[in-house]
Amino acid sequence: MAELTLSSKNPTGVKVDALVVGTQTTSDGVAVVGDDLPRDVVAELEALAPALGITGARDEVRTVPAGSLLKAGVLVLTGLGARDESGTFAAETLRRAAGAAVRELKGAASVAVALPAQDEAEVAAIAEGALLGAYSFTRYRDVSGAAGSTKPAGTVSTIEVLTSLARGSKAKAAVERAATIAAAVHATRDLVNTAPNDLYPAAFADIAKAAAKGTGVKVTVLDEKALAAGGYGGILAVGQGSSRGPRLVKVSYSPSRPHTKVALVGKGITFDSGGISIKPAKGMEAMKSDMAGAAAVLHTVLAASRLGLPVAVTGWLCLAENMPSGTAQRPSDVITIRGGKTVEVLNTDAEGRLVMADGLVAAVEEKPDVVLDVATLTGAQMVALGTRVSAVMGSDDVRSEVVAAAEAAGEQFWPMPLPEELGASMKSKVADIANIGDRFGGMLVAGLFLQEFVGSTPWAHLDIAGPSFNEGSAFGYTPVGGTGVAVRTLVELLEARATK
Repeated sequence: MAELTLSSKNPTGVKVDALVVGTQTTSDGVAVVGDDLPRDVVAELEALAPALGITGARDEVRTVPAGSLLKAGVLVLTGLGARDESGTFAAETLRRAAGAAVRELKGAASVAVALPAQDEAEVAAIAEGALLGAYSFTRYRDVSGAAGSTKPAGTVSTIEVLTSLARGSKAKAAVERAATIAAAVHATRDLVNTAPNDLYPAAFADIAKAAAKGTGVKVTVLDEKALAAGGYGGILAVGQGSSRGPRLVKVSYSPSRPHTKVALVGKGITFDSGGISIKPAKGMEAMKSDMAGAAAVLHTVLAASRLGLPVAVTGWLCLAENMPSGTAQRPSDVITIRGGKTVEVLNTDAEGRLVMADGLVAAVEEKPDVVLDVATLTGAQMVALGTRVSAVMGSDDVRSEVVAAAEAAGEQFWPMPLPEELGASMKSKVADIANIGDRFGGMLVAGLFLQEFVGSTPWAHLDIAGPSFNEGSAFGYTPVGGTGVAVRTLVELLEARATK
């Protein structure tokens, strides 16, 4: 991850490869927003804006020569849109503008960001956005520079956030938190982007153990034998078709005198072929991302530890590879989830809810104050909400808590209902419940299935199927591929609970 520092330097004299300033839309056209920029530079840019096609709209990024009055190599203009009614820009607007600008830079090793910030929260948003925008995944690229290689363009290595608040202890603390959050998101993205031949359940478990070293977080791994002994029928059934066995990984952060106890359960299907109910070939390559929930849970727990939050957090990573083979589970199989509830498997491609059921039961057994599960659970989520808005359902108060945390963090989660009448469609003639029901409202049916395994524990289910993996174009601070969605929301929620 890029190294980020705060600085009170005047942007005019900063020697960097690129200097980022803002543009905003106004009733008169476009205004350049950059504290301490020379007036003649600002006037010239505003005069040239129409010819350059600059409107100041959000996500608009333009790079122009810096000119002789600036020491930077190039000047990057990033759109902020219009100011709100209070005359300021929302934190997410600043975060997104900084991220969009840094993400667009190719071959610029050093960057300075001079966007308007009136308080420490806005400085932190700018820092977080810049770090998120600087993300790159090069694990499988030839970086040797050999002829014919796909060596990537240079990436940003240093970022200076220019602000008059740079010397304040509150700003420094806020930016340190932003860096911790960005590192957690980066690590989550890395896991989601990793090829499934390298990331399988046992490998994921090893990565979790390595990542937790030195953090005080305890990692416990259950292999096939331990899963069988513990009655984890869902995880075992989904994983039995693969030559690479399933795992359940428990990741525990236990500070002294915690204010509350939170359980997080993450879906970790390291590759989802659909099993015997095999998926169409088109789009199956994106199914390496079906472990994004587990990745988010792992790095949320680690971030809570690094931030020293007075909240006990236990993550449950439900890891399996869903493959078709002679040993795979079949449609009409009946399996027994931990705790004794039986499930008739009518579709082996509705496997995520099976591994999550085991994880939810295990989590609830430890009597947390609240349990949240995070999963790339249904294609119906994308039908309902698209690829940028995640869904949340569950207990009314916990659902509202997630939505509030998401709004504060800058992520989009939309509250959804759990209509009781849809549950009847999962009735089974031979088992306690079937793993599928009505096709219409499929996202809600999946939520109702999970609800069967949490009892009276306050609970929320986060379906991140679309937003977890960006198959379109990059936007804002969001790259193509793994996005790291839900990490920021979950950390925000833990922090809010720490102050109650």
